[in-house]
Amino acid sequence: MNLIDNALSPALARGLRAAGFEATHVRELGLAKAADEVLFLLAEREERVIVSADTDFGQILALRASTKPSVLLFRHGAPRLPGAQLSLLLAHLDTLRPILAQGAVVTIEGHRMRVRPLPIQGS
Repeated sequence: MNLIDNALSPALARGLRAAGFEATHVRELGLAKAADEVLFLLAEREERVIVSADTDFGQILALRASTKPSVLLFRHGAPRLPGAQLSLLLAHLDTLRPILAQGAVVTIEGHRMRVRPLPIQGS
């Protein structure tokens, strides 16, 4: 199940659901203004993957040395339009699903993806 952060459009959650994936935007839960820590705890408790453009979730994972929740980040050079983000996710979600189930931060930057297994360890 995916939890789409407020940094991304609710259209992304709708598109994922239309494609058969479980997805909820934080606005649908009344959590548009919730602190990142609140969203992190919700995703951890409900075994959701956080989909965001906000690097704060990676920082929380590093500070906690957590193995969950997984985070999928759109970063520099990644598509900004919800339709393009949806197309990219749909093209790769089946491949990424087992990686995210194990615990990972997946960063999408332009034409590449980086996968960092959890827990995040010092560089």
